[in-house]
Amino acid sequence: MTRDTRTRLLEASAQLFREQGYAGTGLKQITAAGEAPWGSLYHFFPGGKEQLGAEAVRHSGDRYLRLFDLVFERTEQDVVQSVRDFFALSADALRKSDWSDGCPIATVALEAASTSEPLRHACAEVFASWEVSVARRLAGAGIPEARARDLATFVLSAFEGALVLGRAAHELRPLEVTAEVVAGTLRAELA
Repeated sequence: MTRDTRTRLLEASAQLFREQGYAGTGLKQITAAGEAPWGSLYHFFPGGKEQLGAEAVRHSGDRYLRLFDLVFERTEQDVVQSVRDFFALSADALRKSDWSDGCPIATVALEAASTSEPLRHACAEVFASWEVSVARRLAGAGIPEARARDLATFVLSAFEGALVLGRAAHELRPLEVTAEVVAGTLRAELA
């Protein structure tokens, strides 16, 4: 039961941070959404909201990485299609959430990177793990390792930027256009 309460708090935090930002989310709101007693928050996160935030970022990052890996495993032979599929899944989630379900890491990073070192470090660690995963997939498809690392940075930067633009404009065009440009770039690299 102890782990379940902690996990509920992490997941509630991640969802609320993604939808309304770190600063816009209160601790009472997190405990209510996580169906957890107030005291459990400080029991599991004695460092308070900042510790909870950093751990929620890492928790979300791991969950998204598993989703990313599942998408790649579905189309293991076609890294370009995998990247396209990930953009499409994200676009669909954004639309279905009425533009509130962006990247949980980017939302916190944009807001807190200059005000909280623990949160900045957590965001940087998650983004780095995602880049490593993309680079590994690209290298596995035949792109030289150093170039695969550079392309992974490009893919992730393009994806995150497209999510921010789509969320701000309430339209999918940034994700759709960026998916095609990224796919074309990867296709050319693999040729």
